[in-house]
Amino acid sequence: MADMTLLAFALVAFIGIATPGPTVLLALSNGSKFGIQRALTGMAGAILSDFVLIGAVALGLGALLAASEFWFSVVKWVGVCYLVFLGLMLLRSRGTLDGALQPTDRNGATSARSVFLKSFLVAVTNPKGYLFFSAFLPQFINPLAPQIPQYAVLALVFAAIDFIVMFGYALLGAQAVRMLRKSGALWLDRICGGALLTLAASLALYRRAST
Repeated sequence: MADMTLLAFALVAFIGIATPGPTVLLALSNGSKFGIQRALTGMAGAILSDFVLIGAVALGLGALLAASEFWFSVVKWVGVCYLVFLGLMLLRSRGTLDGALQPTDRNGATSARSVFLKSFLVAVTNPKGYLFFSAFLPQFINPLAPQIPQYAVLALVFAAIDFIVMFGYALLGAQAVRMLRKSGALWLDRICGGALLTLAASLALYRRAST
């Protein structure tokens, strides 16, 4: 794969990832609630979802969702419900400061698993991700060369950029807690929760393109 092709892919991927979506909003919230160390667990879940989505597209799942109204709707409404659940949880939060001050409590292992699963599930239940990769990735694939290695390289590049962007959001959230204290942390949860509900509404209104 040519260096210019990878550079173009990385640039477009960065623009897409940096635009606030569910996983980066969760990174922002996790950074404010738990600090960078625990937020890394959520980033790991999001990175795993990148590989799952790109692998699924390489195997043809994206094309299936584009062709099947039924399966597209199933994945879409699961994603909508999960985003609504996460949004409401953040709106009902009492503020993130206490969690940030207690990153290693007795429930740490369970909390880390929960942080991981939230970031993973919010991505794999979004059909727009599959359709996006289905439309986006083939433009950077050479059809005359073996495709699986090419998809693997693109997945690694995308995951690396995703990590860098999420780390930046998590760092922003962690710094915001230190500066704003509890009242500001409470509003940060409110903003992230409202944004997730807005994304849920956007996904609910999203329609599969006619074929």
